[in-house]
Amino acid sequence: MFTSIFTGTASGLQLLSVMTAFGISLLCGLFIALIYRHAYRPSANLVMSIVVLPIIVAGVILMVNGSLGIGVAIAGSFSLVRFRSLPGKASDIAVVFLAMAAGLACGTGYVTFALVLTFTAGLCLWVVTRLSFLQDDASERILKITIPEDLDNTGLFNDILNQYTVSWHQEGLKTVNLGAMYQITYRICLKNTNLEKEMLDQIRIRNGNLTVASQSAGLSSAEL
Repeated sequence: MFTSIFTGTASGLQLLSVMTAFGISLLCGLFIALIYRHAYRPSANLVMSIVVLPIIVAGVILMVNGSLGIGVAIAGSFSLVRFRSLPGKASDIAVVFLAMAAGLACGTGYVTFALVLTFTAGLCLWVVTRLSFLQDDASERILKITIPEDLDNTGLFNDILNQYTVSWHQEGLKTVNLGAMYQITYRICLKNTNLEKEMLDQIRIRNGNLTVASQSAGLSSAEL
């Protein structure tokens, strides 16, 4: 069904075929970035990366072009790169893989397949964001409370949580600030989202005005 535009190029890669592959890679990256930006409002850096990633992957595949030696050399050079970044959302990872797949298809010459893959996956992403039952519940929150090391945390905030939430449970307890303080993590479901600030103020009175953080349950811990 799908054929490669590089088929039959025994004398090496043709400039027109290479430019076609790069052009389709750019179109795929732009389409994926536009859909994802409209659906999830990611950072500008991520959007830029999604746009250029298919072209980069396509270029790498074109450089290899069936040569085992070049493939090993490129793999070795990429192994020297260390990526230092916070872990992103699962949706970020999925979109990055989609951009890489589109670039891989273009790099091997299957530009029609790349277009079909990009359009189909982008359409699925757009449809999923419109389904209400897949959206995060605004009343579900991750609550992180910092307390002094010498403060007993057993049942310390139970009455406040019972007053402002439908349900709650403690997910974890860890030391912070080199062991000088503790951080308690709760997953809660608010009775009224408009009273969230009032609940946080009550908690701050009890924990000595130390850090209290509340985030949507759908976000990763790295985003708090």
